[in-house]
Amino acid sequence: MDIELIRGVALSFPLIFFTILLPVVGLYWLLVAVRLLPLQVFEHDSLRDDHLASTMVSLGFAGIPVTIALSVLWLYAGLITLAAELLVLHWFDLALVVIPLGMVVLWASFALASPLAARTCRAMARKWRDHPALCQRCLLGERVQVVGYADDSGCCRAVLCSDGTREVCLKGKPGSMPQGGETRVLVKYLSGEDRFRSVAEKDFLDARARLVHLKLIDRHERPHYEEENGNHAHSHHH
Repeated sequence: MDIELIRGVALSFPLIFFTILLPVVGLYWLLVAVRLLPLQVFEHDSLRDDHLASTMVSLGFAGIPVTIALSVLWLYAGLITLAAELLVLHWFDLALVVIPLGMVVLWASFALASPLAARTCRAMARKWRDHPALCQRCLLGERVQVVGYADDSGCCRAVLCSDGTREVCLKGKPGSMPQGGETRVLVKYLSGEDRFRSVAEKDFLDARARLVHLKLIDRHERPHYEEENGNHAHSHHH
C-alpha cells in the first residue's frame, strides 16, 4: 500500500474537506457513546427560525435526528468525492482550476448523496422508533394523521404517516383544532406536556410555497419535497 499516495489523495482538494471532518465526527460519536453529549444536540422545540432543522426536513430527513442525518450525508458525500478523486481528478494536473472544479465536485457529491442518505436514514429510523423518548423533537416536520377527536383539554391522538404504529398526542388551539382523519404536520414540541403543536398540511405547504416564490428556498427542492414521503420544511404558522 502506497502511504504517500493515500496521504496525497486524503489531502487533495476537495477531499480534504472530509478528511478534516473525519476526526470531528468521530469525536462527536465517541462523546455520544460515553453519554457526554446528547444525540439530539441540534434539535430544538420548534421549527420556527431553526434553519438547520428546516433544511434537513426539506431534504427528506424529517423524523431523523440531525446528527445522524448529517453523519450519513457526510459519509455518502465523502465516498462520492473519493470516487471522483480516484477516478478522475487524481489523473490530471488541474493547477488553477482545482478550487472552482473542487467546489463543483463538492456540490455534486452532496446533491447525489442527499436522496441516498435520506433513504438510508429512514430505514435506520425503524430501529429507534420503538424508543419515543429518544427522538421526540426530531419528529418535527413529520406528517401525521389524526385518529381521534380532541378531548376537553384540546388534545387528540395521531399516528405518523411514515409509521402507522407510532402514536403522538396533538394539542390544538381554539379555532385550529385537529379534526379526525385530517393530515397535519408537526411544527412544535411541548416538552413539559410531551405533546405537539401542528398545522394543517395545506397551510404548511402554502407557507413553503410562499418561501419558494420569495426565493428563500431553492426551486429545485420543490419536486423532491413533494416526492419524499411528504416530508416538509418548517411553517411560520404554529
